Amino acid sequence: MDISSQLKALADPARLRIVEFLRRPDAGCCTQPDRVCACDLETLLGLSQPSISHHMKILTQAGLVSGEKLGRWMFYRLEPAAFAEVVAALIPFSTPPAATSPVARAA
Repeated sequence: MDISSQLKALADPARLRIVEFLRRPDAGCCTQPDRVCACDLETLLGLSQPSISHHMKILTQAGLVSGEKLGRWMFYRLEPAAFAEVVAALIPFSTPPAATSPVARAA
């Protein structure tokens, strides 16, 4: 996936709350151990179903979340490999660049 779309998806406070909830869901009416029902997200965030759908679409398109429709319910789960890719892309920025020697700069 494209790192810029992943970072953009994570830049929204509501989507960050969604991701945190998916990582450690509270007991909800429909939540299962490995996935969260969209209706539980509505309750958590206090947002309407269309707003939840919008946020989940962005997270899904970024590859950070996957969705599965079971009957009339939509369930979501995190995609840990996508988060590992984001971390791997950001790791090089966690240390200062290597200093160049004066000889290398003069060349």
